Amino acid sequence: MVFDLRFFGGLLILLLLILEAADRVVMKRDLQIAREIQLWLVPGSPPQVPGMEIAFATRPANTVAGDYYDVFPRQASGGAAAQKFLFTVADVAGKSIPAALLMASFQASLKTLSSTPCSLPELVDGMNRYVCTNSQSGLRFITAVLGEFAPDTRTFTYINAGHNAPLLRRTSGKIERLETGGLPLGVKQDAAYQSAMVTLEPGDWLAIFTDGLVEAANEREEEYGEQRMIAVLQAGASEAATTLMSRVMVDLDFFVGNNLPLADDVTCMLIKSSCYFLAFGPWPLAYHRTSML
Repeated sequence: MVFDLRFFGGLLILLLLILEAADRVVMKRDLQIAREIQLWLVPGSPPQVPGMEIAFATRPANTVAGDYYDVFPRQASGGAAAQKFLFTVADVAGKSIPAALLMASFQASLKTLSSTPCSLPELVDGMNRYVCTNSQSGLRFITAVLGEFAPDTRTFTYINAGHNAPLLRRTSGKIERLETGGLPLGVKQDAAYQSAMVTLEPGDWLAIFTDGLVEAANEREEEYGEQRMIAVLQAGASEAATTLMSRVMVDLDFFVGNNLPLADDVTCMLIKSSCYFLAFGPWPLAYHRTSML
């Protein structure tokens, strides 16, 4: 009996191809499940915050992402009775599964530490020490903006940990950049972080975003850039937060084009300071809820 080695070689190759295809199907399913779990970790819609309209938008470069955003209430430190709201936008170095795993760890630690009555600098210091334990000697660092809004005083206290500076557009059209803070989280365990405070007046806009937005490039390798973002903010300043967010994302799509994939995760949070009044204040009370795009 004569064995045709070419025939058996072909069968072996076919078997290997079938096994590889099966592995790809399983991997794709697992990534989709991971994506669904990741969506549970971020808000589907912003909470009701007095005096604010809020809109979120996020687009992962791959199935899972390393960007994180959230807004949630927390008790003020020092025994104060007034409730505050914590805002955060963070970007894990890298993309895909490793970044997504660290993002989930960041979310869990932030929720835990935020439940304690600590100040914003103490919170960021604790987050930095935690991230340092998982950063592989600074290789897996996280840039982040963490801010605390006090509705009774309309003050927004923030720390910028190596992140793109959020843009604060005043009603006059003036642009301010929120740059005060320190190093990215996870770079240096004893890093010092400074906080700063701004007052959000009715009509002011605050845009917090990851570098994937301003560094998105078109086919000519031109970046979207901060100036285009500012131009959209200026043009749509009178609109609702969800409408302006749509403007930003449509403008980004038009600039990049439909044929180019995103090189990095894109996340943007828009906050419009609106009028309201507390029991002792002069403004009409308004709560706003917007959906993630």
